[in-house]
Amino acid sequence: MKIFKTNYLILILVLFSLMSSCKSETTNKNTKVATKPNIIFILADDLGYGDLGFNGQDKIKTPNIDKLAAKGMVFTNHYTGSTVCGPSRAVLMTGKHTGHSTVRGNPRWTASGTPVDLSEKDVTVAEELKRAGYATGIVGKWGLAENLSDGVPNKQGFDYFYGFNQHSPAHHYYPKSVFENETRVAIEGNDPQNKKGEHIHYLINEKATDFINNNHKKPFFLYLTYTIPHFELTILEEEKEQYKNLGWPKRKMIPGHYRHDEDGHITYAAMVSTMDRHIGNLIEELENLGVAENTLVIFSSDNGHEYDDLKNEFFNSNDDFKGHKRDLYEGGIHTPFVAYWPSKIKAGTKTNHISSFWDFLPTACELAGITPSDEIDGVSYLPTLLGNNEKQQKHDYLYWEFNERQGPIQAVRKGKWKAVKFKDKPIEIYNLNQDIGENNNLANVNPNKALELLYLINNSRTEHSEFPLVKKTQKQ
Repeated sequence: MKIFKTNYLILILVLFSLMSSCKSETTNKNTKVATKPNIIFILADDLGYGDLGFNGQDKIKTPNIDKLAAKGMVFTNHYTGSTVCGPSRAVLMTGKHTGHSTVRGNPRWTASGTPVDLSEKDVTVAEELKRAGYATGIVGKWGLAENLSDGVPNKQGFDYFYGFNQHSPAHHYYPKSVFENETRVAIEGNDPQNKKGEHIHYLINEKATDFINNNHKKPFFLYLTYTIPHFELTILEEEKEQYKNLGWPKRKMIPGHYRHDEDGHITYAAMVSTMDRHIGNLIEELENLGVAENTLVIFSSDNGHEYDDLKNEFFNSNDDFKGHKRDLYEGGIHTPFVAYWPSKIKAGTKTNHISSFWDFLPTACELAGITPSDEIDGVSYLPTLLGNNEKQQKHDYLYWEFNERQGPIQAVRKGKWKAVKFKDKPIEIYNLNQDIGENNNLANVNPNKALELLYLINNSRTEHSEFPLVKKTQKQ
């Protein structure tokens, strides 16, 4: 009997040990078993809604992003955080729209002329995900640490950073240096004025791949922020070959602050296609590592396009939208958005759910099984991604504000209705279901709706001493 009891006790201890070992295997950060999905957010810079094949582009080739759209979900009503990069990225990172965020404009467009960065009080997506055990990395353009102080990525929740802290250096594709974590790293032989050395896009892509390789055995968050296709327009000559000899009209670019290549159309198309190819390589790497099924990949753009303007329209980057970068009309803030997660998202789906950049933080938190630790404006779109539309919470309305050369502009979207308000001018309202081009201002024929939307415009912000809604004279 004693032998039986002893053996029984040993059996219990062995089983307990095995259970503990299994539990450790699923929670240990170094294990190959990922209990939470990896998250990759890929952000293009100044890419228009119509610049991609799945949104109707017929000149620029984007087969890899189109494949993500075909195998994933396309959001047709997704909005960026702002119409320029700095505040848009701040909104994406903090889940707060520009009426509440710390950064509401690009660096020199402040009341004092001193740049405003993310502060130590801001809680970013990276900080939230680190609470949930994620490895966090950003590669590319950060643009929220002009003062190189509290706003730098390593003080905002990122374990790893490679790229640009500030705006102006990110304007050039052959920079003399970038930051790796908090250390400035020289790129030997680079000459931004003469475009010699190593093109930064390729280095960004290499570092992104390295981050995935180094962290794929545990849950990771990669914020991949390409600078393509932001001015300046330049890319390696071999990338342009597919667009030469097509009979395109030449748009001659004149170098200045931006050291453009000579032929704008060919260069712009080649830049976008180069980015597309590298995104395809990234997906292939996820597959080779065996983590593609457990990785949510999101692709979007930080604001509307700039290159394809009204005087030189060639690519129809706007699709049917009005305006472009620096406008709060649809062309400035209505951006492409694709979500790809092969094991969870039904292939070939579209949604007209109205969503925004400030929804990413709560979505990431829900994926990680945590609750946002700060007060935010965002709503998780995870139910939509998973096809649970009946569980999807909807925004009552969306709000934006922007203040550069055109003076203070505010906008709201509430359901099918959109309002745009310029300082000291009457409100404009549009029915986007019938007029996506915002050509028919209905304020006079629907005064009650105009008053309703004007109330939202006037009551959706907190005061910010550096971003008052007054006319500014600074030049960016």
